[in-house]
Amino acid sequence: MEPRMNLFANETGAKIGKRIYAVSQVIQESPLPKSTQELVQLRASQINGCGFCADIHGKDAAAAGESAARLNLVATWRHSTVFTEAERAALALTEEGTRIIDGYQGVSDETWAHVRKHYDDVQAIALVSLVAMINATNRLGVILNNQGGAYEPGDLAAVAG
Repeated sequence: MEPRMNLFANETGAKIGKRIYAVSQVIQESPLPKSTQELVQLRASQINGCGFCADIHGKDAAAAGESAARLNLVATWRHSTVFTEAERAALALTEEGTRIIDGYQGVSDETWAHVRKHYDDVQAIALVSLVAMINATNRLGVILNNQGGAYEPGDLAAVAG
């Protein structure tokens, strides 16, 4: 299947895409660990069925040295031993923040307490913003029918125009 539209093909879409990328750069520059950032983005993309974003974040994480075992187990993190307690808190927040409609209370107090146990104020706001931004990006990717598979590690800046 072909993409329905190129987000960057017109002035409005290009402005939106570049602003999303700019927010993502602020998050990338935060003290939130890079490996956590990639795991969170990969997990949200899996939940949302965004092959385009799952391709990007899986490949970028691998290129940055993330192990195949951890990448393969991110979808089943609750039943694996390869994630730290801090990463588990981030992945729980990712799932609850992505599946808001499924959990009528949104993010549970228990999950939030685990996040705050492991992440300071700056890291926590970066994590929350990351979950929000990857969900927005996933929705753009799925609605526009962007396909995964062709991404080359490190090319996200080029993809974002």
